[in-house]
Amino acid sequence: MSAPWFRPRENGVALLTVLLLVAVMAVIAATALDRLQLSTRLAANAGSITQARAFALAAEQIATARIEDLVAADPAQTTLVGGWMNTERQLPIPGGTAMARVGDGGNCFNLNSLVKEDRTGRLVSAPFALQQFITLMGQIGIDRDAAYVIAASAADWIDSDQAPIPGGAEDGYYRGLETPYTPPNHLMASPSELRAVNGVSPEYWDKLRPWVCALPVAELSPINVNTLLPEQAPLLAMLIPQANLDTRAAAAYLARRPETGWGSLITFWGDPVLKDLKPRDEATTQTKLKTEWFTLDAMISLGNSEVRERALIDARQAPVRVLWRDWGEDA
Repeated sequence: MSAPWFRPRENGVALLTVLLLVAVMAVIAATALDRLQLSTRLAANAGSITQARAFALAAEQIATARIEDLVAADPAQTTLVGGWMNTERQLPIPGGTAMARVGDGGNCFNLNSLVKEDRTGRLVSAPFALQQFITLMGQIGIDRDAAYVIAASAADWIDSDQAPIPGGAEDGYYRGLETPYTPPNHLMASPSELRAVNGVSPEYWDKLRPWVCALPVAELSPINVNTLLPEQAPLLAMLIPQANLDTRAAAAYLARRPETGWGSLITFWGDPVLKDLKPRDEATTQTKLKTEWFTLDAMISLGNSEVRERALIDARQAPVRVLWRDWGEDA
């Protein structure tokens, strides 16, 4: 009698092998399909983000054109007439939504004013700006000791030397951290750099973020008294650090501003609310009647993608131009 082609045990092993091969092939096919779907989604998202950024750039063009019209309408001053400031504008785009908002980019504390150029072109700390920054921080709820450390350390972060000013921090401090780094020793490109400065905790950054900016000049913030809002009264108090100006009085004074603006800085500073406080010359020349810097905040939603942009627009001379833009959640 001839032997069988296979024994029952071998038959079971062969069947198990086939089932394992089928299972492995199914897993491979499922993985390949999942990766294909992921690649397709990523490609689609990348395309949407690219298109959304293109729409954001278009919003820039619209904003700069309107800012040029605003500046040309009254070269002597910029006021709130027309409701242009901080008003959300909906821009029609196919397949999504776009929002743009223009603000006054100079009504803030310019972190780069913490230094000034000396005769050799080196950046050195600016005492009056340090006083203003400390005053502003006190107005928004940061205690004086912490404010002094933050202001001094921020000046050291920017200045050209390696010698810390009292209360500040230079390379030696940052190199000794668990994750070491070094200060750039040049003007800040973004106010977010302040988060890396000695003394700036996440809590303090949350308080400071709405009040600080990083204009690309080592000059005191050009505060436009015609667009400064009552809720920005701490910035008015900041201008006169020696006076301890009450923010409620400052807010009330700003709320009484004529609808068409102050008309002249003499009128603004001549009111007894401020005149009796004896503001320094640096403060009176720091204030302006027209806006020199504008901000643009744009949000584009397209499909499943959302793009946020924040841009700084230089209006000191025509034509106005975008100096920088940030993308992302913090934009």
